[in-house]
Amino acid sequence: MSTENEGTAVPPVPSAPPVPVESPAASPQPPAPEAGAPLPPPPSTPPHAPDHQEQPAYGAPDRQEPAPAYGAPAPQAPAPQAPASAPRASAPQSPGPQDPGPYGHSSPSDASWPPPPPATPSYADGGAGAGPAGGSGAGAGSGWGTTYQQPAPKPGGRRGGLVAAVLVAALVAGGLGGGIGYTLARNDDSGSTTVSASDTGASQVKRDPNSIAGVAARALPSTVTIEAESSNGQGGTGTGFVFDKQGHIVTNNHVVADAVDGGKLTATFPNGRKYDAEIVGHAQGYDVAVIKLKNPPSDLEPLTLGDSDKVAVGDETIAIGAPFGLSNTVTTGIISAKNRPVASSDSSGDSKASYMSALQTDASINPGNSGGPLLDSRGAVIGINSAIQSTGGALGGSGQSGSIGLGFAIPINQAKYVAQQLIKTGKPVYAKIGASVSLQDSTNGAKITDQGVSGSAAVESGGPADKAGLKPGDVITKLDDRVIDSGPTLIGEIWTHKPGDKVTITYERGGKEHTVEVTLGSRVGDSG
Repeated sequence: MSTENEGTAVPPVPSAPPVPVESPAASPQPPAPEAGAPLPPPPSTPPHAPDHQEQPAYGAPDRQEPAPAYGAPAPQAPAPQAPASAPRASAPQSPGPQDPGPYGHSSPSDASWPPPPPATPSYADGGAGAGPAGGSGAGAGSGWGTTYQQPAPKPGGRRGGLVAAVLVAALVAGGLGGGIGYTLARNDDSGSTTVSASDTGASQVKRDPNSIAGVAARALPSTVTIEAESSNGQGGTGTGFVFDKQGHIVTNNHVVADAVDGGKLTATFPNGRKYDAEIVGHAQGYDVAVIKLKNPPSDLEPLTLGDSDKVAVGDETIAIGAPFGLSNTVTTGIISAKNRPVASSDSSGDSKASYMSALQTDASINPGNSGGPLLDSRGAVIGINSAIQSTGGALGGSGQSGSIGLGFAIPINQAKYVAQQLIKTGKPVYAKIGASVSLQDSTNGAKITDQGVSGSAAVESGGPADKAGLKPGDVITKLDDRVIDSGPTLIGEIWTHKPGDKVTITYERGGKEHTVEVTLGSRVGDSG
């Protein structure tokens, strides 16, 4: 397969109903008249007495006693009984524990209370109020949940009653939430009452060192965001990771390609430390490069390298990078496939392809992730994020394509060998069989061409293929136990080996299948 390198306002919260403020205490009642004494005429009922009280807005029940919160019995304060002939006074009331009003907001009582019902917020989908994951909200036509109901009057209520009720609810919620403490905070300026997470509770959270959070915390300090700029000012952003304590950083070749000929390189750590860097060596065919920090710090911690040969499909993966310039981004997924043949390029006119037998992952990889580490569940590097299959654009190129769950990483066993060669000699070393093969898409195998590059012989005289008896027109179908369906697949598989390795090649000639052992040769550098 061929792929490319990576290289409406929210409506305001409706006003919450106010909490009744303290009212004057009921007038003291005159003593009951003695027996036989004439009774005074009853006074006229005040306009605000309960017998003449208007029905609460929004359908609140008249004097319905709210149920206690969380099933706990609410203490009842018996109202003093006055003689039937005594004047009746309005007692200040307080909402019950389950009716503090939306968001627990309070404000002074005024003549305009109750307010009109809150307007339904406007959404892009026409007001359906869809919740997360497409779930519906409170229902069509409802604003921010259920409509507000006026709290029923309760004798002896004060503002402190609301605070106590909310505090009880908070304590119960804290107990259900695993012991996380909550504190009650009140904004005196706005009169609102809020519940905030306690710092003490947050500091008590202990994460497993092998959790995603634990792995990310250890790995992030050893990753860098790389900025490469060419001599004419063009460039891009990628990622790299610390390879050793000497300041070597491993990344993709296409990340640093702009700075190869006299350009500028910088590497920035998550703590903000920024260093100039220089290219030690780069391998276009492998798409691997090594840069070195100038004046590196003494506290560098290299990432642990894993064993990509032992990776299994379904293993968890963690990718770190700077997608679209968003440094220190962590995404997760699994190994979707192994030994995926990938031929990639950065879509530039003079770009040459890179070939790999890649680890495929569905961890989100986007432009800017290039060169970053692909980690296993323990935090060991198993690959270098290098390419994606997307619906358009290119990773590391000018397009703004994004992840569709098909990302590819260079196996770390191969990348480690290449990086060590680049640090040692500054040049890559490639294994080869000494034969030119067709790069056309095919499903039948890798066919040895009739003629090589620039008119050269298709089978190098005295080379590995020649010694093994391979000829132009032969179709290679297997390398060891790997099925070969095309020329790029064969190249990618050969490059997972080192010069001098012995491999078994299965090929077809004249309709018959043959098998031969080949000792791989070597090629130094990207040319030839």
